[in-house]
Amino acid sequence: MCTALDFHGKHHYFGRNLDWESTFGEEVTVTPRNFPLPYRAGETDFRHFAFLGMATLLEGYPLYFDGTNEYGLSVAGLNFVGNAVYRPLTAGKENLTPYELIPRLLGTCRTVSEARELLSRLSLLNLPVREDIPLAELHWLIADREESAVLEATAEGVLVWDDPMGVLTNNPPFPYHLEHINEYMNLSAGEAENRFAPGLSLRSVSRGMGALGLPGDISSSSRFIRASFAKWNSVIPREEIPSVGQFFHILDMVSQVEGCVRTGKGCERTQYSSCCNTDLGIYYYKTYENSQINAVQLFHEDLEGTELVHYPLRRTQAIYWENGKGEIG
Repeated sequence: MCTALDFHGKHHYFGRNLDWESTFGEEVTVTPRNFPLPYRAGETDFRHFAFLGMATLLEGYPLYFDGTNEYGLSVAGLNFVGNAVYRPLTAGKENLTPYELIPRLLGTCRTVSEARELLSRLSLLNLPVREDIPLAELHWLIADREESAVLEATAEGVLVWDDPMGVLTNNPPFPYHLEHINEYMNLSAGEAENRFAPGLSLRSVSRGMGALGLPGDISSSSRFIRASFAKWNSVIPREEIPSVGQFFHILDMVSQVEGCVRTGKGCERTQYSSCCNTDLGIYYYKTYENSQINAVQLFHEDLEGTELVHYPLRRTQAIYWENGKGEIG
């Protein structure tokens, strides 16, 4: 399970929590303009936009979980198990495998509008990257500075929804989340008001009661509500570092503590959280093991290069010792 969102502070920010039982060996990866991007059912792109994000490298190919390109377009893939439908090769369509989608969008589109045009002729191909690696069942949040959209490939076809909340989690399909959020329109970041019985002397017994009823469980529908509430009610800083910190605080409201979600494969936890300044091309991240915020800058790399640049995640907790390092058992 995962949560993704965009946010407008000093700049435009885009990021996500990746929640899973284990890591995938992911690294912050920069794809320069001249790195060849082959497509299973199409020609290789030898020249494209540069982009960076979180990816697993498989035989030299970057399998991106999320990313942002040099023009600020951002995409994140999130689990959509049981509802994602991929198809055989379809004549008259641009056939992309799901793992090729993020590189294709980031490599060729500057805006959500341009992405919509590409998606209008798209069919997602039921073809894994390798026979021993099953296809991930996903849907995608796509955002730029002006708008957000959600892409879902279902039994109905390839669907693109406007996302006025700028938030995405997992199942059910996205229209459910937009309808479900109406049930919480009475919540407020302010003090609670006595609407129950105005003739009675009722009072707030705690701060925060204006949001009484905000769901606190870890289900995807509840995380959608909680992330949306936090995003739309959060104070918007005007400086870079406070903006980044605020973004991570929003993600912290929907992060997963190891042990609270147990599956047949183990315990889910938030393996990493990311926040990309899409205007400046700075990819910030932290991991479950290391809450220090780390950063990689797109425009500090040779974007005319032909080779991927990748940075292993810093997973050892960094601690600033105020008065000397003590003995730790």
